[in-house]
Amino acid sequence: MKNIYKALAGFQQEVPAIHEGTKGYGYTYSDLKTIFKVINPILKKHKLGFTQLLEGTGIKTVIFHIESGESLESFVEIPQNMTLKGMNTFQVNGSGITYYRRYSLSSALGLVTDIDSDAKGEEPPKPVGSSKKWITQSQFESAKNFTAEQLETTFANFQFRKVEQEEELTEIYNNLKSK
Repeated sequence: MKNIYKALAGFQQEVPAIHEGTKGYGYTYSDLKTIFKVINPILKKHKLGFTQLLEGTGIKTVIFHIESGESLESFVEIPQNMTLKGMNTFQVNGSGITYYRRYSLSSALGLVTDIDSDAKGEEPPKPVGSSKKWITQSQFESAKNFTAEQLETTFANFQFRKVEQEEELTEIYNNLKSK
């Protein structure tokens, strides 16, 4: 495994932070096209490649060293039966695949592809007239997979920066309660 680790370390020393201003759900990130445009020449230089395979309800990301055949793999499950406002089932599934491809690849290669607003080390002030804290983007993303009871706690303890966030979690909550 020494070849792939050496090549990956060389790649990571050279690859810049990749941040384009694609906006979604209250934060900015780099889309796959932008990520590929930046990483592909650097991967080639270090004799690395990758593939992302759909397996069941998840994605397997494989980083491989071209010369030695050594590889590193990771697997992530894509949450199923999700609903997003204004999207049909196929659009939701496609969105999930793209989302998890981007984050799985970024994680495997050690890329920085968005602004990490959760790691700033300070919390914004509480909303005026409220004891609730603002929900962070990572808390919001995690809440999408919560049980109805966990969502009730989330609504009781957090204020949403965007109406769309609260609407999305409310829709998930209502779907869970109707089952």
